Amino acid sequence: MPLEEMAAFFEKRLIGYEDHMRQNIAFAREFYPETARILPLTPGVRILDLGCGTGLELDEIYQRCPSVHTTGIDLCLPMLDELQKKPYARQLQLIQGSYFDLPFGEKCFDAAVSVESLHHFTAERKLPLYEKLYRALKSGGVYVETDYTASDDAEEAFYFAEYARLAGKNAQPGDFHYDTPLTAEHTMLLLKKAGFDDVFLHRKYENTAIIVAKKNGL
Repeated sequence: MPLEEMAAFFEKRLIGYEDHMRQNIAFAREFYPETARILPLTPGVRILDLGCGTGLELDEIYQRCPSVHTTGIDLCLPMLDELQKKPYARQLQLIQGSYFDLPFGEKCFDAAVSVESLHHFTAERKLPLYEKLYRALKSGGVYVETDYTASDDAEEAFYFAEYARLAGKNAQPGDFHYDTPLTAEHTMLLLKKAGFDDVFLHRKYENTAIIVAKKNGL
């Protein structure tokens, strides 16, 4: 089966997407609420959501704190249209596009989150994104990444090699939908390299890891 372009892949699967994620992704019913639980959710807090999709993590966030202000970024416009139907839509600023290309601003957000979105990209592409994210957080800001991870270096290398074989040598990871997860350890090293002061593995659900990165500096 040929690989599908990233945004088109999700647009094609919009109907039933949320049910699929909750029912077929191992431990999804646990890691979505746990991600919201560990975010600093206080009235009026400003959050950046990378790859917000239809808002599965936002459902949990707004259940805990209805006055959160969220900027959500996603490639797939139909998914953002679905998110606009949620009861907390007035608290959202939604942007269609790539979080690699869009500016985040400087010291604009109290927290940031990404759930099941970043496991399609190389370390070389993620590092500038994490650096941009670090600059966008206020002092004391927290980034929580909940994502699919490779179990070890060999598995990580295998996925990237398979992607190159299937997509062709000129295709970059992320051009097409195919999982190329980093290990949790490699993700944490990148976050530290990007400037985050305190980075740790909060919890792991089989191959899904919740990683927390804190910005303690000014």
